[in-house]
Formats: sequence, C-alpha cells, structure tokens
Amino acid sequence: MQPQTAATLEQLEKADWFANVGTFNGIQNPSKVMLLPTWEEAVNQCSSIAWENLCLEAANQYRQRLTERSREQFSQWNEIVASLKPITEPLVRQKIEAVVREHDLPKVFEDTVQWDILHVCMESEYADVFQPGFYASQAYWYAKGHFPCGWEGEFPNGTLIIF
Repeated sequence: MQPQTAATLEQLEKADWFANVGTFNGIQNPSKVMLLPTWEEAVNQCSSIAWENLCLEAANQYRQRLTERSREQFSQWNEIVASLKPITEPLVRQKIEAVVREHDLPKVFEDTVQWDILHVCMESEYADVFQPGFYASQAYWYAKGHFPCGWEGEFPNGTLIIF
C-alpha cells in the first residue's frame, strides 16, 4: 500500500461519516452542491442508473488514463484491488453500521459506499501515474460527514448532489 493511501484511509477512519447529512454543516460553498433532505432521497439518487453510470464512467476514464501513462503499472490493478478490499470493506461496514440500522438502509447503500471508498484508494494508489480526481472528491464529502450520491446536469458541468 502506498503511503498516501494509508494516510487517506487514516483520515477517513478518523472522520465522522454521515454526521452532517441533510445539513449545510461542513459545506463551505453551499451554492456548489445540491443538498438532499432525507435518506430516502439519497438512496434513490445513489441507486439511480444515471449515478451508477457516472461513477462507472469516472472509474473507466481513470483506468484509461492509467493505461495511457503506464500499462505496466496498470497491469497490477486487480492485485491492488485484492489487497485493498480486506482493509476497505471492514472500514466501510464499521462506518455505515449505525446509519444502516437506524434508517433501515438497503444493500445498494452499502454497495455504493464500498465502491466509492475502494476507488478513493485506487486513485490514491496510482496518484504517481495519474492525479486523483472524481473519487478523491467523493472522499472529501465522506470526511465532511456527508454522502455524495448524485449529479444534476451534464457532467462535468452541473452540480454534485449530496446528503
């Protein structure tokens, strides 16, 4: 694991995920995001085909940039994923446990958070090949106590939807 990935995981571990959902707490520029008021709306957003496609496209574009810059390093992608999952999966389960129980959140919520955090780490692992972007910005919102869960408009123009 790269040192920057360990530092990212440490920062995420210390953060109080979801502490500010539904509020403008921790948001420096409220006009730059769309804030949802309920878990129900957040889950609807994160499970939408549009958000799933955007997240998948962000991961695909990142992998494409990696292959353009270093096929050799990119060839280790699956091994790195396999080495990170035993770290990221328990972290995510620990961080979401209380809100899942309290709000009876569906499996798609956990799947979304698992995907986000794994890809935050993958961007970090390859930061020396291509700069982190989409998923690093997702980590920012988790660390601020929010849940990034959608996009309004045509990416990259438009507005991030958070809870």
